[in-house]
Amino acid sequence: MLHFVWGVDVPGTGPLREKLVEEHWSYMDRFVEELTARGPTLTADRTEATGSIHIVELPDVATARAFAFDEPNFRAGVYDPVLLLRYEDTLGGTMWQHATGAGDGFLLIGHAAPGTVPPPAGPAAPGTLARGELYSHDDGGWVGTAALVEAAQVRFGDVLPGRYDETEIHPWCMGGRR
Repeated sequence: MLHFVWGVDVPGTGPLREKLVEEHWSYMDRFVEELTARGPTLTADRTEATGSIHIVELPDVATARAFAFDEPNFRAGVYDPVLLLRYEDTLGGTMWQHATGAGDGFLLIGHAAPGTVPPPAGPAAPGTLARGELYSHDDGGWVGTAALVEAAQVRFGDVLPGRYDETEIHPWCMGGRR
């Protein structure tokens, strides 16, 4: 079962995050085979992290919760909140298989209106590294769609066509040990 985990940084925790980078990477090294995408969300000028995205294959919700909440940055207070959702892959593969290096990275999220169903996925836009539907672990309901893309510029509707109650675009970059 795939899970979408987004730890959002508490403002002002950048120095603590930097101090914990080796602990974070060592923790993630334990899941390297299970990760299909990872990387930090960034400020608009791309100079500081604002959160951390992981799409990870784990057997169940309990294991996914442990993955999210045993992570060193969360335990130290860097992340609050942490978004943990079931992820249904509509692209296939990993971000590394789709990466081209063509442009900056972005996280796109379309939030579903209550009671709606996912729009048809259709073909992937150029530069799409990961794309999937997001579902609540609590009631199984569809809550939206997420995508990670590489592009010089991004228009939400080009990557995630369909109607959403609310949309977000965040600067993001591919993550992993550097």
